Amino acid sequence: MAEQQPVPGIQKADDSLAHRNKLLTQEIRRRVDQLSAINTVAAAISQSLDLEITLQTALDSVLGVITVEAAGISLIDEAAGELVLRAQRGWKYDFVTNPMRIPLGRGMSGSVIENDEVLITADPSADPRLVVPEFAEEGVQAMVMVPMHARGRVVGILSVMSYQPYHFTDEEITVLCAIADQVGVALDNARLYENTKEQTSRLGAVLNSSGDAIIATNNWGHISLINATAESMLNIIAEEMVGQALRDAPLHPRLREGLRRAMSNEAGGNTVFEITLEDGRFLSGIVSPVYAYQSPESSQEAEGWVMVVRDVTHLREAEQTRMDFIRAAAHDLRNPLSAAMGALAILDKDRETMPDLHQELVDIARQSVDRMQDLIDGLLNLERIESGVGLQSRPVDVRDLVERGVIDIQPSIQQRRQILKLDVPDHLPLIQGDIHWLHHALMNLLSNANKYALSGGTITIRAYVEDDRLVLEVEDNGPGVLPGEQARLFERFYRAPSTEEKARGSGLGLAIVKSVVERHGGRVFVQSRVGQGSIFGMCFPLADDE
Repeated sequence: MAEQQPVPGIQKADDSLAHRNKLLTQEIRRRVDQLSAINTVAAAISQSLDLEITLQTALDSVLGVITVEAAGISLIDEAAGELVLRAQRGWKYDFVTNPMRIPLGRGMSGSVIENDEVLITADPSADPRLVVPEFAEEGVQAMVMVPMHARGRVVGILSVMSYQPYHFTDEEITVLCAIADQVGVALDNARLYENTKEQTSRLGAVLNSSGDAIIATNNWGHISLINATAESMLNIIAEEMVGQALRDAPLHPRLREGLRRAMSNEAGGNTVFEITLEDGRFLSGIVSPVYAYQSPESSQEAEGWVMVVRDVTHLREAEQTRMDFIRAAAHDLRNPLSAAMGALAILDKDRETMPDLHQELVDIARQSVDRMQDLIDGLLNLERIESGVGLQSRPVDVRDLVERGVIDIQPSIQQRRQILKLDVPDHLPLIQGDIHWLHHALMNLLSNANKYALSGGTITIRAYVEDDRLVLEVEDNGPGVLPGEQARLFERFYRAPSTEEKARGSGLGLAIVKSVVERHGGRVFVQSRVGQGSIFGMCFPLADDE
């Protein structure tokens, strides 16, 4: 049987198809090799956020993919306006210890960065754009410079070099471009990490060197930071408390209460309080919300809270010494002041026969004497409150206390056309105390709000029970108080500089409030935001069931 011969036309078609399949297979293999090389580099450089390790790993990976002898990575230094060689591998000379620096916009690198394009040169030493003469001694015979990108901008240059004549193929350039961008992103992340780590270290040094105790929590109420001063001042151990819920932390109850009150304050702002420790030390604290960013146009929730506590024992002792002197002076001044008031009263009887100028002088003298009398009365009130002499402790209905205060402050409210709102339940637990001094304290808060609230503005009296305490607040929509001034508002004779010109006073009103409240076993606090008003509050323990 005769052997069958192939048909020429069919044989030629089969050979053509086989050739195309072979070329397609080769192309697929090249693509797979390229992707494999890119993935190899990406996997290698993503294993660390350390900048130096990332630089060296990237160079090793590049030289493992492209069969040349040397590579380098240069990064842009925006502050210095230079391109700086940060890492090299396989070079004959060291250009990193004393880094090669090229001004931005100059040389071959300037062309790569400005045009955002790959540059290939067969002999860099003969290129007229060479701006570092020492580089010519390397004897490079072929080099490609590829821009590295991160966040949509050029962050540096990846240089690949051969000391033998070498032709970089299109496939190799494609791979190098992909690798350069991978390296650029990795290096940018590593640089951001290094900057963050440096800032964190610097912040930690500042916090630990502060003379104030600092405790921070996140928005869930878990403690996130305690500095060294807080450990020594409050006798706590940071390692045992960081990450712990605030309610379980072994802090002084008043510190926990101050933090919790600030966290429950929906209006934001700062909360100021003072506590006395069992060893006799006086501490002043201020709790402030922390925001990730400030946006005046929209409200935002706090990301956490920071409490700063300062030991003010020495200030309190100095204040006590000063008060002792002032009290003695106040007692000594009462008699001559009474004589002056009596003389002015006698002169006032002949007012109709006085010239206008004399009448005006008598009025000025009477106003000055009245202010001095108010000051002396305030000082003596403080003395009586702190001594406890004559204080009567009886059950007090807070609703009745508030209604009495509303009646007394109403003329001043009407004079300034203000609105007085009550947010007081009909039935509240009783507190134990002296109704006379509690009324005095409430009237001081109402008078303070009346002075600083806007004409035609709103004043709100609010009462509620929180845990085992009754809280009485007076809120105004006045100018508010700067955070740095809030901690001193309850000091004697202190008047906030930012509000001093808005209303006259002796600087004793809030100090009397503080003394009255503390004499009743409670505490005072203030929450204020500049331009949004203030809340002054008093916390009292509830009366015993008996």
